Amino acid sequence: MNLLDIKEPSDIKGCTKEELDQLANDIRAFLIESISKTGGHLASNLGVVELTIALHYVFDSPKDKIFFDVGHQSYVHKILTGRANQFSSLRQYNGLSGFEKRKESIHDVWEAGHSSTALSGALGMSIARDLNNEDYNIIPVVGDGAMASGMSLEALNQIGSLKSNVIIVFNDNNMSISKNVGALNTGFSRLRASKAYTGIKSGMRKSLLSSDVGNQVYVGLRNLKETVKGVVIDGGIFEELNIDYIGPIDGHNLNDLIRVFNVVKTHTGPIVVHVHTKKGKGYAPCENDSEGVWHGVGPFDITSGRPLKDIPANYKPWAQHISDTLIQLASTNKDIVAITPAMITGSSLQKFFAKYPDRSFDCGIAEEHAATFAAGLAISGKKPFLCIYSSFLQRAYDQINHDICRMDLPVVIGIDHAGLVGEDGETHHGVFDLGILLPLPNLIIAQPKNSLEAKNLLYTAFNQDHPFAIRYPKGMSSVIEGEFENLPIGKWETVYEPENVECYILTYGDNVEAVEECVLSNQFPIGIINCRYLKPIDTDMLDYLASKDLPMLVYEQDMLAGGLSNTILSYYNDKNISVSLRRIGIPDIYIGQGSTRQLRKDLKMDIHSVIQEALAMCKK
Repeated sequence: MNLLDIKEPSDIKGCTKEELDQLANDIRAFLIESISKTGGHLASNLGVVELTIALHYVFDSPKDKIFFDVGHQSYVHKILTGRANQFSSLRQYNGLSGFEKRKESIHDVWEAGHSSTALSGALGMSIARDLNNEDYNIIPVVGDGAMASGMSLEALNQIGSLKSNVIIVFNDNNMSISKNVGALNTGFSRLRASKAYTGIKSGMRKSLLSSDVGNQVYVGLRNLKETVKGVVIDGGIFEELNIDYIGPIDGHNLNDLIRVFNVVKTHTGPIVVHVHTKKGKGYAPCENDSEGVWHGVGPFDITSGRPLKDIPANYKPWAQHISDTLIQLASTNKDIVAITPAMITGSSLQKFFAKYPDRSFDCGIAEEHAATFAAGLAISGKKPFLCIYSSFLQRAYDQINHDICRMDLPVVIGIDHAGLVGEDGETHHGVFDLGILLPLPNLIIAQPKNSLEAKNLLYTAFNQDHPFAIRYPKGMSSVIEGEFENLPIGKWETVYEPENVECYILTYGDNVEAVEECVLSNQFPIGIINCRYLKPIDTDMLDYLASKDLPMLVYEQDMLAGGLSNTILSYYNDKNISVSLRRIGIPDIYIGQGSTRQLRKDLKMDIHSVIQEALAMCKK
C-alpha cells in the first residue's frame, strides 16, 4: 500500500495480516527517511507503529476518539489519517505540526504540547458522551513517562471513581524522554515482567489468538473483569484505583493487539490495556538510546546517525554553558544540588548527574513536585538548582509562588528555552514565564547577554539568599572566558552610548549583542542598555535615561503583556515622569511553528525592523 494513497483509516481495514505487517515496515522506513530531512520526534513514533495501526484497524476514527498524550507520538496517526503527503513540511513554517492539531484534521480530537493531559481530557469527553446519550469509544494513549505524572494519577483516581467507559492504552516503553524514574515506574516494571508479554494464561491466550477475531468467548461480553478474573495478572495500581486491567501485551505484535482491542471495545467501565513497546524500534541508534538523544532530533544522516548541522567551533548550547558553570560551582560548594523534571538531556545536565550522582535528582514528569522538593532542600540549608523549560515552568507556578517565593528560599531556577523556540510551536514557546513571575515578591529574575554573563549571573545567584531565576534561550552561544564576578543585583549595563546619541534601545538576553553588532558596525547614534535584571529593574538607570529626554525603545523577546516594558512604564507613571517610549515584543496572540528567524521577521521583532524603528525615532 502506498502511504500517500491513504486518505482515511478505513483504507486499511480490509488489509490482510501480511499487508498490515508490510504497512508497519513501510511506515517505519517513511518516518526515518522523512524525519532525517525535517527533524522531529523520531524514537517515540517508531515505537508506536503497530500500536497505532491496530487502533485504527479496530476502532472507527473520528467517531471513536483516538488521541495521544502530549501528541508527539502521533506521526503514525497522521499518516493513517491522510497526511503522509505533508510530511516534507513537518514542523516547518505553516507546515504540518509535530503534535496533534485540531485544525489539521477531524481525526485530531485533542491537542497538547505538555505531558499528562490526555486522561483528564478523556474523562471529560466520556462524561459529556454519557450525558448526551451517545455511543462511541474514547481511547487515550498514554506513554513516554506520562502515566506516573501527578496529573495522570489525579485523573486515574476520578476515572476509577466515576466508572465511565474509557479504554486507556498504557504505552509502556520504560522511557519518557530518557529513562523513567521512581517507585511507580518500578511497579510498572514488575507488571511488565510478571508474565511473558501478553501476561495472559495459556487458555486465555489461546482464545485471543484464535483465527476468529470476534471470538465466541467474548460474544455478548459486557463485564470483562468478572469474565476473565483469574486469567489476567494482578493489575497493580490500576486495580487498586478500581480500573480494570489487561496486559502486558506485545506492542509490536499486530495479531495480539488487534484481538485484544476487539475484546476491550465491548467492555463496560474503564480499563487499562498495558502495551509493552520498544521506543525507537527499527532504527538502531534510537533503540540503543537510553539518554533521550533521539527523542527529538534535527536533520540527520541515516547511515551514521550524525546530525547534519555541526555545532560551530567555540560554541555550546546555552544550557551547556549553565551546566558547566554549575559543575564548577558545585566542586567548591557541596550544598549545591541539581533537580530536573525528566529533562536531564534536554537541559544538558548529563555531566552534572554523572559527576555528582548523590546530589542529582530527576523527579520525572512532575514539575510541581520538583519545585516544592527544591523548597524543602533550600529550607534545610542546601542550594538547589531547579532546571526547567520555560513552557513547563507554567505548570509549577503555584509551587514557585507559594512554596519558594513566599518563604523567600534561595532556590536558583534555571529557565531553559526562554523566548521563541521555533519548530515545536505555540505549546513550547517560552514567552509567558515573565508575565507570571514578575509579580512574585522576593524573586530576582535575570537574563544574560552571553555565556560569560550567564556564568556570572549563576555565580551571583548562589551567593545571595533569595529566589533567583535565570532565563536562557534554546540555541547556541560562543564560549567567552573570564573570572567569576558578582553582578550587582538590579543594576543594568550601558553597552554603548555615543556622544551623538539620539535614542536608546533597552533590551536583554542575546538581543543585546545582536543590537550592539548592528549599531556599532553602522555607527548609528543609538545607545544600548543591557537590562540583564528584569526584576528588580535599575531605577537609577531609568532616572538617568529620563533626564536625557531622548526617545527610548524597549525591545523584548517575550509577551508585551506583563513584560519588561510594562514594568518600566509603571515606574515612570508612578513617578509622574513623562518619557517617549515605544515597545517591540510579542502581541496578545499565540505564535505558531517556524524558524525563530522567520517568526521574528513576521512579528517585526528582527534586528532590521528594530533598528529601523529606532532610527525613525531618532529622526523625530
